[in-house]
Amino acid sequence: MGAVAEINDTNFDAEVLKSSEPVLVDFWAPWCGPCRQIAPLVEELAGENAGSAKVMKLNVDDAPSAAQNYGVSSIPTIMIFKNGEVVDRFVGVQPKTRLQEAIDAAKA
Repeated sequence: MGAVAEINDTNFDAEVLKSSEPVLVDFWAPWCGPCRQIAPLVEELAGENAGSAKVMKLNVDDAPSAAQNYGVSSIPTIMIFKNGEVVDRFVGVQPKTRLQEAIDAAKA
């Protein structure tokens, strides 16, 4: 997976909540069709935002605590975190432009 880092319950706080830059977290699972559909967009966003925002994937099967803590009931759910807080949230497949706009807003 190129620029997209996998995170889990163990490193969620360090990688997401304590990050100095905005973080897009893709809550997904390998068996989820729409999750696989949006994966290439998430990968592109990771490459295009390298150095100014983090893009990470969290497998809800492997990291149920983080998913539960943030009320993820359907996947894919994408959240944008800034300074440890959720500043945007999307459920389902989203256009890349909408996700980029949310990242840009979090960078501002």
